[in-house]
Amino acid sequence: MKVYGFLKDVTGASRVTNARRKLIESGSPENLYHDHIKEVARELHPQVTRVVVTKCEDVSPTARRFTFEAVDGDVLPPFQCGQYVSLDLEINGTVTTRPYSICSAPFEAREGEHPFFQITVRNGRPETGFAANWLYANVKEGDRFDAHLPFGQFYYEPLRDSRTIVALAGGSGITPFCSMAKEIAHGTLDADLTILYGSVSTKDIILEKELNAIDCERVRFVNVISGDEPYEGEKGFLTRDLIQKYSGEDTTYFVCGPLPMYHFVKGELEALNVPPRRIRMEVFGAPRNVAEAEGYPKDFEPKTFHLTVLRGRQEDVIEASSLEPLTVALERAGIRNGSRCRSGACGYCRAKLVSGDVFIPQDGDGRRRADRQYGYVHACSTWPLSDCIIRIPIM
Repeated sequence: MKVYGFLKDVTGASRVTNARRKLIESGSPENLYHDHIKEVARELHPQVTRVVVTKCEDVSPTARRFTFEAVDGDVLPPFQCGQYVSLDLEINGTVTTRPYSICSAPFEAREGEHPFFQITVRNGRPETGFAANWLYANVKEGDRFDAHLPFGQFYYEPLRDSRTIVALAGGSGITPFCSMAKEIAHGTLDADLTILYGSVSTKDIILEKELNAIDCERVRFVNVISGDEPYEGEKGFLTRDLIQKYSGEDTTYFVCGPLPMYHFVKGELEALNVPPRRIRMEVFGAPRNVAEAEGYPKDFEPKTFHLTVLRGRQEDVIEASSLEPLTVALERAGIRNGSRCRSGACGYCRAKLVSGDVFIPQDGDGRRRADRQYGYVHACSTWPLSDCIIRIPIM
């Protein structure tokens, strides 16, 4: 670089600035820059998808299926069989979220004139299934929701899973396997699927009509009835003998159902010496009675504690019951922290535990090793055992 002298070199900067300004003024006012990576990311994982209910239909005496389509120019993102959607709900003044496995097939969300996805909700017993009961009783065609999808790792991966799949389902846990069966029958999922579906009675088998209507040699649907009624098919529970009867030499097992079924089936698969890499389990969900969870302090009396919530410079003190996760306490107080899986798996509700004692069930502890080390918790799977202070992101 040639040096002309201090004054010439300094005044030369203004010439460069003037030349740059002229170039800018001669350019187009239109922003031609596109971040293609960000555009693809938003298409695959939008922050929110606005949807409308287009159909409500009963699929058993206790279960109802809801069909959703995107509205307001939104597009349904692609998902895989077994993934779930998280719906934003406002119930009696409380804003909450709930995850539901998608029971329709991925191809139905990307093909046809009206792409859609579906969930199936079972009406719970009184005092249980707060959101499920509300959806079952109140949602109608035309209702709109903010949906967040796709989430979850409960899907077939050919690099990891064997092509022969035995699905072990109970109750509403049949929904992800209905999606899988449809996708296989459509020819867009290369696997052989046998569904062993445990129900109490033949009079209340969720999605039975839809599953029986699938005409595909690679899909087999087997009801297993545990009630006392006369039945010529498989009876009892999903025992090791029954599982072995329908298994091949190299089988991957997918398990989805209520928590007691998880524990039972896990023991049966262990008795069959099935390696852990061949067992895929959906997230458990929060226990209905945390006091019965393994490791919970014995003789601990239920109490209501003070929960101090830090958000930036804002500080709120709210009540938190020892019988409910921190996420529920935050929702009751109208404090947004977000939650998707509500099972401690996804980490969307991650918070810093500044002080206090808490209980985290072993089955619902999806934290990374670093989070455990540095005192972070997933609020949806954390119960207070004392007054606590937590720090959450500003939303």
